[in-house]
Amino acid sequence: MRTQLTIQELEAFIAVADTLNFRAAAALCFVSQPALSRTVAAAESKLGTRLFDRNTRRVTLTSSGEELLPIARRIVFELRDSLSDLSEFVAGRKGSFTIASLPALAASILPRPMHLFLAAHPNVSIGLQSVSTADVLRMVQDGSAQIGVTSQPPSDMARDIHFTPFVNDDLILICPEHDALAREAAVSWEVFAQRPYIANGPASSLRPLVERVLADRRITVEPRYESVNLSVTARMVAAGLGIAVIPTLARGLVNPEGLAFVRLTDPAVSRNIGVATRKGRSLSGPAYSFVQAFLAHHGIGQPSGRADGATSTRPGNSE
Repeated sequence: MRTQLTIQELEAFIAVADTLNFRAAAALCFVSQPALSRTVAAAESKLGTRLFDRNTRRVTLTSSGEELLPIARRIVFELRDSLSDLSEFVAGRKGSFTIASLPALAASILPRPMHLFLAAHPNVSIGLQSVSTADVLRMVQDGSAQIGVTSQPPSDMARDIHFTPFVNDDLILICPEHDALAREAAVSWEVFAQRPYIANGPASSLRPLVERVLADRRITVEPRYESVNLSVTARMVAAGLGIAVIPTLARGLVNPEGLAFVRLTDPAVSRNIGVATRKGRSLSGPAYSFVQAFLAHHGIGQPSGRADGATSTRPGNSE
């Protein structure tokens, strides 16, 4: 039958073994001497052997006690060390987590806050996955990413995803720098009916937004080309193949050579960018600490998804 000693019994045994004095050991354990004696006796009873030889003048370890002592020390040390690690994890000072982000945001918004957070939390590691909107939401839902940084999820996902917006990302037009549109301070969405149009890929968070604006304005547009990569889209535009829409925050992802960036008006359109977390799933300590720091960096208050239960980078920039 397997013997189960409690941590209290092991700690009491170690204290007596270290002091060879029950009164001194009781003081170390913050218990009375009779209570300590009962604890040691309980351990001896479970083991079926004496751990100490004792009389009115002297306490010594038995051979069984000498055999148990290094084992007891190791068990107590490993437990305390593990609990210390857990405490650091719960406090957000140790551990790892994954962020799933739209590529434009991974390039423009996340690097600085990540650098500041990791400098203050050297025992934390962050995995960053640069993926499409659909993949960000899927990863948050299935738990492969604790945090998503993305555009606002569709309303039918509100039951599963908590979304905290922190910035508006304006949509802008890109055109060749020699195009007459490049000399304008702002242009209307009507231009998409007048120039070859390069559409974003079907997985892009921009595509349904752009299509909705065009439909609301009753502007009929048949895309001449389709591109799933913003850098490729930008090079196609610079080569004179057409015009396109990109979010302002994506400007840092594209090579501006040969391009002009023009405000879109009538209407001006922006998308909400925010932090997505899974409802009903508590964030780990490190992830919660990062969300707090990240939103504070953008002037936003306390996030939801408390760690206590209250509520490798992938290439490509298909957006």
